[in-house]
Amino acid sequence: MFSIDALPRTDVHDSARPLEAQITASPGRFRVLTGDRPTGPLHLGHYFGTLANRVRLQRAGVDLFIVIADYQVFTDRDGVTGLSDTVHDLVLDYLAAGVDPDTTTIFTHSSVPALNQLVLPFLSLVTVGELQRNPTVKAEAQAAANGHRGLSGLLFSYPVHQAADILFCGGNLVPVGRDQLPHIEITRLIARRFNERYAGGRTVFAEPEAMLSEAPVVLGADGAKMSKSRGNAINLSDDEDRTAAVIKRFRTDSERTISYEPQRRPEVAGLLDLAALCLNRPAAGLAGELGNQGSAALKALVTEAVNEHLRPLRQRRRELAGDRAQLSRILAEGNRRAVDIADRTLNRVRAAMGTTY
Repeated sequence: MFSIDALPRTDVHDSARPLEAQITASPGRFRVLTGDRPTGPLHLGHYFGTLANRVRLQRAGVDLFIVIADYQVFTDRDGVTGLSDTVHDLVLDYLAAGVDPDTTTIFTHSSVPALNQLVLPFLSLVTVGELQRNPTVKAEAQAAANGHRGLSGLLFSYPVHQAADILFCGGNLVPVGRDQLPHIEITRLIARRFNERYAGGRTVFAEPEAMLSEAPVVLGADGAKMSKSRGNAINLSDDEDRTAAVIKRFRTDSERTISYEPQRRPEVAGLLDLAALCLNRPAAGLAGELGNQGSAALKALVTEAVNEHLRPLRQRRRELAGDRAQLSRILAEGNRRAVDIADRTLNRVRAAMGTTY
């Protein structure tokens, strides 16, 4: 683990070399912050979109922090039930997928007071207009204007909370899709302004870099992006029979010949993409092998591919699920690590701001 006094810096990156080559050559230069809101079970979209990449980075030797953002559950909800169980289930999914708690820090928002205390000085560094221009905030504000639930203050300040998540641990690399780049820009802005306004130009916070992730879009049973909220997902915790039942519900079309045409036949292409991800084979080649066998054969192929790919993960998940006390111990240790780093970061912030009494 890095000490807070010797955090990895973004200026060590060699822009002449691709990022993956830099990670391979010097993984110890990088600390990655990533995470999830505990709003429901993780599914195949999460697995191929983020989980597999986290495990890859961890195994490469990158210092990985995963935040279970339980406070962020309340951004758009009046209350939650079963939050503790959902958090433990997230840890189960992480461990089953290959996250190693001995080398990766898994922690919860609510267990790290000093992290959340950073939000107050960080809020002084951004304007209302800058927050309103953030795409996530803008979309939620529009939804509120269209008669949905009101925009909470917590959700309005979400980009600042995310900046605290990244900066408290000295995260210098954040895996994101292109739509999340504005969040990284606000984090960089906050780091820069803190150094200028409160630290006399000294670098208390280095500006993190975005690690652009072209994660595959995994479609669900209704033809839309696989999502917890839409009920169209194959969960990592599902058994093989339920997986088969969900895949049977996937939309196709009336053509018997199977072809890979994402624009013209998106539902068929989505199933082929899912099989291709699980089998590590080209989707077009799978379509050619199926020929005129029809959608039943396509769904049978996808069912077998998904269940075979997830079988080791699910077996490990079942084994781990029997020891909830161990899951609590893993979270407690991750929280302890995060608290230690956050406390030292907050002390540096207070020293820079002159608020040590």
